[in-house]
Amino acid sequence: MKHLPIGLQSLKEIRNRNCIYVDKTELIHKLTDMGKFYFLSRPRRFGKSLLISTLKELYKGNKSLFEELWIESHWDWTKTNPVLHFSFDAMSYHIIGLEMSISNRLDQLADDFEITFEATNYKDKFQEIIIKLSKKYGNVVLLIDEYDKPIIDFLEESKIEQGKANRDILRDFYGVLKNADEYLELVFITGISKFSKVSIFSHLNNLQDITLSPEYGTLTGYTQEEIELYFEDYLQPIQERLQTTRPILLDTMKTWYNGYSWDGVSRVYNPFGTLNFFHSKQFQNFWFATGSPKFLIDQMRRLEIFNVENSIVSNAILDKYDLDNIELIPLLFQTGYLTVKELDIWTGDMVLDYPNKEVRETMYQFLIDDIARNPHRMHTGRTIKDLNQAFITRDLEQIQNIINALLADLPSETYQKSSEGLFHGLIHLIFSYLGVFVNSEVHSSLGRADAVVETLTDVYIFEFKFNKTAQEAIDQIHKKKYATKYQASGKTITGIGVNFNSSQKSVSEWVEVSL
Repeated sequence: MKHLPIGLQSLKEIRNRNCIYVDKTELIHKLTDMGKFYFLSRPRRFGKSLLISTLKELYKGNKSLFEELWIESHWDWTKTNPVLHFSFDAMSYHIIGLEMSISNRLDQLADDFEITFEATNYKDKFQEIIIKLSKKYGNVVLLIDEYDKPIIDFLEESKIEQGKANRDILRDFYGVLKNADEYLELVFITGISKFSKVSIFSHLNNLQDITLSPEYGTLTGYTQEEIELYFEDYLQPIQERLQTTRPILLDTMKTWYNGYSWDGVSRVYNPFGTLNFFHSKQFQNFWFATGSPKFLIDQMRRLEIFNVENSIVSNAILDKYDLDNIELIPLLFQTGYLTVKELDIWTGDMVLDYPNKEVRETMYQFLIDDIARNPHRMHTGRTIKDLNQAFITRDLEQIQNIINALLADLPSETYQKSSEGLFHGLIHLIFSYLGVFVNSEVHSSLGRADAVVETLTDVYIFEFKFNKTAQEAIDQIHKKKYATKYQASGKTITGIGVNFNSSQKSVSEWVEVSL
């Protein structure tokens, strides 16, 4: 039984430790055969470093690591190339600065290849090592992992100037490649964000961005077929432990961890969350817990944008991303919190949504806690589950108490600005989160109720007002005939009008009517 490669990013380590390696080498061979300059953006913990490691071992000619893999019989093992591998995640630029970090890495590589530098600055060293390696060993393979980390580590407003300075250093660094084509065999660059070509890769106009390419949509991550093929030894024990059927297990796994897509067709599992699920044998949040979304949450609160589900954007917006123009939706997409739900190949328009239950549920929890300034984040999930149970048992008094408690802690700026943005944002999030457990709809367009909760026996139609009256909310439910679409269901329909009073900082009126 092979081991789970949790946290392992080196092909050599995975293969030597008898760990599962999901074979992506056929796609890798296609990539190396079809082009020369590549860029790939994927969220954190998505297999980018392992992909870089695989390319590195291929070009170094380490055939033993590829035994029984597809590429073993399809690669020319008599040929090798010198590999320059940069992982910005491993550099100490926070301490000694980016220029010095790059220069130190170049010195290490020069020692490895027994090359002596004549140059003293990082740009000239980079050019010199490429030329000398090419002449000594053959054309150079350049692999750059997490190219954007020295930028995204400094996105906060107080650090943005350092991020811009690092951006300029990287632009000069990559500018060396402009006239180095004859010395290069392959250039492969990965990162989380795709900063505009003008700001980073201004000289690399031949860089092929395969981020949204349907051909390489499954280059990282696990497909459904790969899950069932490579992890059978782990699926069976979990199925027995949970005392369930294989279809139910696979369907639940898909709900929790699948759903990431860059072309709207192929969908993959995040490797880190999936591997940890197989290890723990229980459904819980794994990927989300590996990184704090604080910067994203701060941006969403600042812009008062909380309804990001089913966002429609053009794929062209990803080419305009820069430090001087950070837009929320592309940022959420590139960091993995939103993914492609649908893609119109004729227009380039994309519908973005949360990829799965893990991301959706945890984002709702973080956002609710942030808006309400709730210091006890661990309790939000339990509170929403209590709300779910109250709807199922028709406990309207408990529903009122829970909603009032969630709204009561809105921060003071809500009242100082007389703004309804945070209030309606919190309403949206509460009922969207509730939708994880029960059929709860939240609408923002005119002519629809603020929220609808449908259980097996009941339909609850909510209309929320801010510094008005609950009766106005009820009148609107009647006038707009919100109940019409549910009357054929045979369920009990209840209209609930709620008014939130900013001076009292609580729900001041709650009116229920049968519809």
